[in-house]
Amino acid sequence: MRLFGIRGATCTENTTEDIRKNVGAMCSDIFKENNLSPSDIVSIQFTVTDDLTECNPAAALRRSGIDFDVSACALFCSQEPKMKNSLAKAIRVLVTAYMADDKTPVHIYRNGAEILRPDFVKR
Repeated sequence: MRLFGIRGATCTENTTEDIRKNVGAMCSDIFKENNLSPSDIVSIQFTVTDDLTECNPAAALRRSGIDFDVSACALFCSQEPKMKNSLAKAIRVLVTAYMADDKTPVHIYRNGAEILRPDFVKR
């Protein structure tokens, strides 16, 4: 097993419901596409742009209702640095997890965040 960083991002409206829905869908896709179990995960780190103020992404993931137990996962959030021309209403994630040595991480960019890393988007 090897430690990998799996990345992702999603855009969302600034409502608790939309943040929960989009964070849950993004993380669920990451977990499924990378065949992860809760015991594989070391930590999940989120950054959020300053225009999203209604719900913390870690809390949103815990309350998203996805079929993946994150109760024992270390979750952390911070504010994304404010940069000129940066993508608005965006939540980025870095999942640090163990996977088989020969695996290649599948990164998930969705809901408008595909422009951040078009090289990672499935065609």
